[in-house]
Amino acid sequence: MKHLGRFAALVVFLVFAAACSSQGAPDSRASKTELMISSAASLTDAMNEMKQLYEQQNPHISLTFHFGSSGKLAKQIEQGAPSDVFLSASMKDMDALEGKNLIHTESRQDFARNQLVLITNASRLIEINSFEQIPVENLQHVAVGEPETVPAGRYTKEALESIGLWERLQGKLVFGSDVRQVLTYVESGNAELGVVYASDAATTTQVKVLAKAKPKWHQPIVYPAAVLSETTKIEEAQAFLNFVMGQTGKEILKKYGFE
Repeated sequence: MKHLGRFAALVVFLVFAAACSSQGAPDSRASKTELMISSAASLTDAMNEMKQLYEQQNPHISLTFHFGSSGKLAKQIEQGAPSDVFLSASMKDMDALEGKNLIHTESRQDFARNQLVLITNASRLIEINSFEQIPVENLQHVAVGEPETVPAGRYTKEALESIGLWERLQGKLVFGSDVRQVLTYVESGNAELGVVYASDAATTTQVKVLAKAKPKWHQPIVYPAAVLSETTKIEEAQAFLNFVMGQTGKEILKKYGFE
């Protein structure tokens, strides 16, 4: 019985010690502030590099990105999806949030520009050098972003309407849920041609650029950023935006084909 008593006492002591140790040990995850970033899909590569560098420089911050089309992200934010920062590929979608008081207006800044390009699979022998030369009759599929929700799709529609090709291409258009899906359609060969941002085309060797769209054909492709009004981490969110718009952020954006 004495042995059992000593054993029970030892168990109680060990449990108590473990509890004390657990309470006293720092939890690295709990000590970090997580920022939720809603970002246009075309920024994926640039933001992944920024995430790595920013977290190294700010070990108390953890960045979580949600990439998608700007239109869909804006709708999700309107519907209450948790997010601290919005990086949009479209002024229209940021304007919509600002009109509903969902961003801190004073934090809003434009941080990048882009260009529309016509691409094909690197193995295809398509010899054209302008959008006007798109051989409509000889094509089966042309991949573009969904104009209602994907800014690149909206700019593409404007450009093709400007040169009289939008209606002629009806029945041959394949719509992507974001610009990266459009790129995938061309990389895989499922579409002979596609229209994406210059920055997206620069991320892969599986496509080649045939032509650039003239800026006068569509609205300016400007990327605005802002801190969202529902965030409880205004200082941390603004600090990240300052990084994106600072010299290091500019160099990374330029590296991935942004202007």
